[in-house]
This record gives sequence, C-alpha cells and structure tokens, in this order.
Amino acid sequence: MPDLPFATAEYSRRLDKTRKAMSDRGLDAIFIEDPSNMAWLTGYDGWSFYVHQGVIVTHDRDPIWWGRAQDRNGALRTVWMASESVTSYAEHFIQTTDCHPMEDLAAKLSDLGQGTSRIGVEMENYYFSAKAYTTLLHSLPNASVVDATALVNWQRAVKSDPEIDYMRKAARISERLVDLARERIKPGLRKNELVADIQAEAIRGQGDDWGDYPAIVPLLASGPDAAAPHLTWTGEPFRSGEATFFELAGCYRRYHAPFCRTVFLGEPPDEMRRAENALVEGIADGLDAARAGNRAADVAEALGNALERAGIKRSARCGYPIGLSYPPDWGERTISFRAEDETVLEAGMTFHFMPGLWMDSWGLAITESILIREEGPAECLCDRPRELYVKP
Repeated sequence: MPDLPFATAEYSRRLDKTRKAMSDRGLDAIFIEDPSNMAWLTGYDGWSFYVHQGVIVTHDRDPIWWGRAQDRNGALRTVWMASESVTSYAEHFIQTTDCHPMEDLAAKLSDLGQGTSRIGVEMENYYFSAKAYTTLLHSLPNASVVDATALVNWQRAVKSDPEIDYMRKAARISERLVDLARERIKPGLRKNELVADIQAEAIRGQGDDWGDYPAIVPLLASGPDAAAPHLTWTGEPFRSGEATFFELAGCYRRYHAPFCRTVFLGEPPDEMRRAENALVEGIADGLDAARAGNRAADVAEALGNALERAGIKRSARCGYPIGLSYPPDWGERTISFRAEDETVLEAGMTFHFMPGLWMDSWGLAITESILIREEGPAECLCDRPRELYVKP
C-alpha cells in the first residue's frame, strides 16, 4: 500500500461529498484535471501536471486515475484505489498535433458506459485546455459535456481535523521562513542569495515535518517595485531606505500556510507608519469579523472601514481559501473576502487573510493564514508580531 497522507475513511468522506454535489447538478460523471482536486480525492502526488491527466468520478465505482503511461507507476504508489482503477494512455498522444489524449479519455468513458451521459469538466482551470474540451466534444458526440468548474473545490472548503493538523505543521515552517528573512536581510545582500536560504529552509521543514515545495515561489519586492504584488527576486542587492515585503509559505504534504511580513531597512517614512497602524487595526477588526455565521463580505468590510478612516483606498479582495494545492496557485478559487461575496463562513474553513497595500511607490504586506473556529474570532495559524519590521 502507498504511504497515504490520510486514512481511506477520509477519502471516502470526500468522495461522498463530491457525489452528492454531482447529484445536485444532475451529473453522471465528472472528469477532474486540477492536480489539487486529484490529490484531494485520490492522494495522487506527482509533478506530471504538464501533460493531460485526471480523475474520473462516477456514482457506482471507485474513482479512476487516468494519465500518461509513464506516470502510471507514480499513481500506483500514491493513490488509495486498487490497480484496476489506475489507467493510462500511450506515449504517441504526448505533445503532438496529430492526435490528442482526450481521444483516449473519451474511449475509456465510453467503455465505462458514459458515452451518452452528462459529464462535468473543469472548464475554467489552468490544466484543461480549449483543445482538450473541443476534442472531448468531438469524441463523445452523444454525451452532454458541461461545465463543472469548482465543483470539487467547494467540497474542500471546510477542512477535516487531519487537514488542519497539516496546515499547522506548514505554519511552523512559515514562521521559520519569516524569521530567517528578517534575520538575514541587510543592505548589500543579493536577493537571490536570501531566496536560496529561504528555499533551503522551506524544504528542511521543522523537525520531522519535512517541507514540500510551495505552489508559489517566494515573492519579495523592494522599494518602488513593492508597488507590484507579484514580482519575484533578482540578483540586485537590498538597499537602505527601502521596504521589502516577503510573501512566503511553508508547505507540508501539499498543505500551505501563506504568511507575509514586511521589513524596512532604515527609518520608515511617516506615510508608511500611518499605513502600518491602519493595516494592523484593520486586520484585528477583520479577524474579529471572521466568525462562523458571518459572511465573507463582513471581513472585507471590517478591514475596509479601518483603512478608510486612515484615508487609504483599497479595492482588491483581501482574502481567499487555502489548503492543499499545486502550482501555480495556493488558493482554492472559491470564496473571496470582498464586498460582493455573501458566502457564510463555517467552522473549519481556512483562509489567507491578505490585505496587502500596494501604493504608487511602495508596498506593505502583513497577512495571516486563519482558521474559522466554532466560536469566537478566527485563529491565526502563525504566531509572529503583526507589525512592520524595522532593521537599522
């Protein structure tokens, strides 16, 4: 048996939830190509998502893993299903314009009796291409292929106790990464050198809890570049008189705990200090609003009110759900902390509360990975001072 990250009963629970959602949508089968959803349903874990692969879920049998032939052994070593539920397609389908893997998938769906079924696919997904969709339509002319984007993602929203335990382990790694960045950053140090240390520490992990690769690489922009939220590193040195925000995440068995802190080298300007005070106040208010029974919008409103009192306008969402994920994103792509989201929060949901400020010439990011509790305000998974770190 493979070294599964969870007991088979946990996978059965997930499968039951997914099948109920399928029934509610009138779906006979779904094909899941998102590697995060694949792993959540089956345990599959491999760096093979650059080719077409996926999981077929029906109502009457175990899920079927389907992928490239040379990845079949990886599936046998990581999924909970028996070998007869692991299937593959031939190498001649790989990265060619003469044929497409979806032709093989369509044949397998037909063999399963799904040739005339209502089949859901993840149409808005990084891994399911337009060519895949049109090929599947052509190859299953009697089936109804419909959009099932985020159907599985929504079943992942409330975490089980074992999942929360993994996220706590990831949070301990995240704390070490922020501590290392704060300790080592100094004027003249090249950014790539600090990132190399961060990456090494992330993989070492914490004690026996080894580190997995995160779904997003370290993000750290300084000075005017910090006005952009998604820049990575360069070989340039850190400089006095600039703030650098670090967006990092420890990862344990694919579960993430994103964590941001900002370090200023020198003396911060008054404008940034005022923003820090407003942001820290807004985060505290947002955490208090992040309670079971409240709406996602309530968290955004609580943060926004504090920022508005300080004259700061912020239009972007300020949070999203997190958990198990693969590149290129550690978000679950369902709920958002923003004014328009009426989703009611439930105990066991986990979010990256991410109210970063990206101004015209500087940036400030202080964030928390949080857990919605049965009672009271949200719990922060990481435990480090919520402030702008200043280093002379």
